[in-house]
Amino acid sequence: MDIKRALISVYNKEGVVEFARFLSQMGVEILSSGGTFKLLSQNHIPVIEVSKYTGSPELMDGRVKTLHPKIHGAILADRSNPNHMQEAEKNGIVPIDLVAVNLYPFEESALKNAPLAQVIEHIDIGGPTLLRSAAKNYKNVAVICNPSSYSQIMSELKESKILSPKTHEKLAVETWTHVSHYDVCIERYFRNQFGYKDEMPEYLNLTFHKKQDLRYGENPHQASAVYKDDFYRNPSILDGNQIQGKQMSYNNILDCNAAFKLIREFEEPTAVIVKHNNPCGVASAQSILDAYKTAKAVDPEAAFGGIVFVNRPVDEPLAKEITSRFVEIVVSPNFTPEALEIFKAKKNIRVIVSNTLDVKRQPYRKYRSILGGLLVQEANVKMLESLKTVTKREPTKDELQSLLYAWKVVKYVKSNAIVYAKGTRVIAIGAGQMKRIDAARIGSLIAQDYGESLKGAVMASDAFFPFRDGIDFAAKLGITAIIQPGGSVKDEEVIAASNEHKMAMVFTGIRHFRH
Repeated sequence: MDIKRALISVYNKEGVVEFARFLSQMGVEILSSGGTFKLLSQNHIPVIEVSKYTGSPELMDGRVKTLHPKIHGAILADRSNPNHMQEAEKNGIVPIDLVAVNLYPFEESALKNAPLAQVIEHIDIGGPTLLRSAAKNYKNVAVICNPSSYSQIMSELKESKILSPKTHEKLAVETWTHVSHYDVCIERYFRNQFGYKDEMPEYLNLTFHKKQDLRYGENPHQASAVYKDDFYRNPSILDGNQIQGKQMSYNNILDCNAAFKLIREFEEPTAVIVKHNNPCGVASAQSILDAYKTAKAVDPEAAFGGIVFVNRPVDEPLAKEITSRFVEIVVSPNFTPEALEIFKAKKNIRVIVSNTLDVKRQPYRKYRSILGGLLVQEANVKMLESLKTVTKREPTKDELQSLLYAWKVVKYVKSNAIVYAKGTRVIAIGAGQMKRIDAARIGSLIAQDYGESLKGAVMASDAFFPFRDGIDFAAKLGITAIIQPGGSVKDEEVIAASNEHKMAMVFTGIRHFRH
């Protein structure tokens, strides 16, 4: 489409002078308003002020500038429709062929917790209306909502004198995306402002921006990307900074996220190793090196090719220990220069700095895709509802420490889940089984494989025991105390079994299913 007239009205002035000068030199007549008009005039670019063209002054502190039939008629006129063109000529409307508009910074103001009055003033009305009009008439009008597009437009106009239909389509899609994002940000802000953020609305409008393309999805033949929710205020793995290694994959992000959520539960020096979205090693110690060695010993074979997350800086001795076996990713709040030199010799290891760990459990929503829709739920941020001893024997002080440690870990293991622990270390984990007794068996086999005795250890179960078989099995292993939610119709039978074996059992009152 040949461009003879353009409307330029932008909040973000980046590159606009160069772009407007280029259009003017191409013989394009330019309309503008407000600060953009002043800027272009100061730079000696021929420009017509919108209010003079429409004959209507700017009103209400600039809230009404471009909302006029002579503007929107000029944008919406379908050049192939004789009636449109006759009406335009009758009303003194000259078609506008290019609209360059970007919007007041609503999202920026909202994210900075600006005063409500300021946020309201940053709700753009004229801008989105101009963009919608231009995008609706994309066959006739080029619509630009992002300054980053200026160079592409100038290059194409230099070469071809016109913009291709494909360019018009691409610009229109970018505009619809931009305006939709803008509207959802406004809705989310006022849902929170007016106290509706926790409801499950009839229509779920979400907006995320792409943080990066990923190496591939769950499998190499699947394309993948990771998107960030800018309105999520709590720390996340997406705040991390990758400083070495191959491009991340979909599975890498999932595993890092699982490790991030688990390690936030611990304030003492702790190492977490994750494989296939499950922890396969967790330990705390006085030194982070000892914590990592102990965590790796839980299941050394599973730790091979895993994700290592530590909540203390990685120094040279720890870096040497980590690189003694193959790992995919190492995440830490910091790395010493000596540690980074060691990792450089393993150039494929992804090294990530994540210094935003936070032990506070802030509420948020979880989304999960299914065919044809989404499942939405409140995130499981609670750890305990209560702690009630239900057996004749109370747990000892050491047993209670072990029970609470195991309970923290089992929350982040795929269901059905069993965790065996002693002190501030995990001994074995049984994850993702259809029967709870099988999760207990698998955990015990892992301990047996590495010569670990479960005698004197404790057991954590993410959900209640439906039968006493799990208790009887634990007793054979030498387990002395069990932590579980309770709530089964067989609770009395399970408690009776624990009393028979002189075990201590505590109920938490809260289940931690993880499907």
